[in-house]
Amino acid sequence: MMQRNGSVQSLGPPYDRMLEGILAFADLGEAEDTIRRLEDFRHRFESAGDKKGVEYCRQIGLRGRRRAELISRNRRVGRAKQLEKAEIALWFRIWLETPDLFLDWLELRKGTPGFRELQRPAGEVSSSGS
Repeated sequence: MMQRNGSVQSLGPPYDRMLEGILAFADLGEAEDTIRRLEDFRHRFESAGDKKGVEYCRQIGLRGRRRAELISRNRRVGRAKQLEKAEIALWFRIWLETPDLFLDWLELRKGTPGFRELQRPAGEVSSSGS
């Protein structure tokens, strides 16, 4: 079971200690760290045949994707933050759909013009004039 803020509640040992506070995505770097940690746990659980642990990792990833999507659509949030959260939601989606490929996909994604545009400081115009 998970609390609204993304923390783990009543999972019981050892999941409560392992997964408590793992969901964090204030920025792209934090989101990447979170997904890398989730993938590490997922892989360990899967290797041990621990379906419950794998499912808890999925639940945390789903919560992250949903929260990022909500923030990306919130009109009270600045445009740059909306775009960043939409990107983070995409990352969670890709990890949930193809966890074994996620890290390779992320490295490729970081080389795309769309991702580089996210890294540009607000107000800076791209070299293509757009």
